[in-house]
Amino acid sequence: MAKIVAVHGIGQQFKGEETLRQEWLSAVKNGLNRVNYAFVSDVDLACGFYGDLFRPQGKAALEPLFDASDIREEWERDLLLMWWSEAAQVERTVRSLGAQTKVRTPQVVQRALHALSRSSFFSGLSERALIYDLKQVYRYFHDAKIRQTAIDRVDQAVEPDARVLVGHSLGSIVAYEALCVHPDWPIVTFVTLGSPLAIRNLIFDQLQPRPGGWPGMVKRWFNIADRGDVVALEKELAGLFGTGVEDRLVYNGAHAHDVVRYLSTKEAGDAIASGL
Repeated sequence: MAKIVAVHGIGQQFKGEETLRQEWLSAVKNGLNRVNYAFVSDVDLACGFYGDLFRPQGKAALEPLFDASDIREEWERDLLLMWWSEAAQVERTVRSLGAQTKVRTPQVVQRALHALSRSSFFSGLSERALIYDLKQVYRYFHDAKIRQTAIDRVDQAVEPDARVLVGHSLGSIVAYEALCVHPDWPIVTFVTLGSPLAIRNLIFDQLQPRPGGWPGMVKRWFNIADRGDVVALEKELAGLFGTGVEDRLVYNGAHAHDVVRYLSTKEAGDAIASGL
């Protein structure tokens, strides 16, 4: 039975639990090697996979050809502008928001998409893919069936021997909510990577159940973020979730949000080893 359960982030709809497990496995070993911890068995890592919930279904299913006009929800526009603002702060090549661009108009949405397409953070990601990822976060919070099914998938991966729960990006939200509704889980260490959990209003205030107590039977919670990670707008979680959260900063280079780079750090290795 797996001792480590991994919960992935957005943009994984065309993969699966075994593909992601293999991607995470080598990186987890790298991190553990940094702290001289021997990973005993490859079966000690399982993946709580929910990416297929965002995959188009049906005989004639096609990935939507999204453009700026498809960002209609105020929630989506607000998160997009937050990403733009953060990208402008961490990258000189990204033009910052002027006062006139803070009004939520279709033109501003297009400008935000154009600005983000020029950032190294979103390098190689098409406008359509960026909008698709944005809408995955929106759908998790606004589609009760997707939300519950994602949590159930994590539940299925957590077995009696599980000790460490690792959530990346949107996966950190899924993992947190799953921990809160399953206080009986044997998880002793919770690790969040590139987490957007502390974004007020859009995410923190939308969590279920409402944040208040410590999640489950967790003894240690490590939150790891890169300063240049646009998704992790607030790099520290302790201010909102309690001083028990151990916030740690790392440097992942140009691919600040990449889960493999996060897992390969000494900080992630130390966090995971603490639960093993």
